[in-house]
Amino acid sequence: MRKIILMMSVSLDGFFEGPDRELDWHLVDDELHDHFNEQLGAMSAFLSGRVTHELMAEAWPTADKDPSSTRPMVEFARIWRDMPKIVFSRSLEKADWNTAVLRNVDPEQIRELKARPGGDMALGGADLAAAFMREDLVDEYRLYVHPVVIGRGRLLFRPSDSRAELRLIETRAFGNGVVLLRYLRPERSAA
Repeated sequence: MRKIILMMSVSLDGFFEGPDRELDWHLVDDELHDHFNEQLGAMSAFLSGRVTHELMAEAWPTADKDPSSTRPMVEFARIWRDMPKIVFSRSLEKADWNTAVLRNVDPEQIRELKARPGGDMALGGADLAAAFMREDLVDEYRLYVHPVVIGRGRLLFRPSDSRAELRLIETRAFGNGVVLLRYLRPERSAA
């Protein structure tokens, strides 16, 4: 069974974006971007909420044509454009770039999706991640902790009555100070 993997960058104090949705504190250099490309290129689909999808669709479809794009950016543009995507939205009627639109997170539908053959699926977007976590649909967490305290913004993990036990299966420090913390739900098999 393929897994749903939450991949998110967070500040040291747990925020995924600043108070005005800024991400300028992300330290994505070529080494980290190459890592993202390797990980995301192996996925079978990107799952995202409307806001995340629209942000990605604004930048990535043509980033490989931009002369200021770095080599990893050019590579990611191709990965993003070609990867099947599912966007969860109640308001979006249709989406381009190999994207299907689902109205809500239906746990049974997601379990059926996980049971299909293919590679793991990358989950992005904090609101969508919260919905998947509420339904116990996240199999693995890959948190990229950036060495910055931003003080305010939107927290990745919101207060909740549920508890999830996790097992650390990998850590990795990148040259720019970002640290990957990779956790797996213990009852789910490691890759």
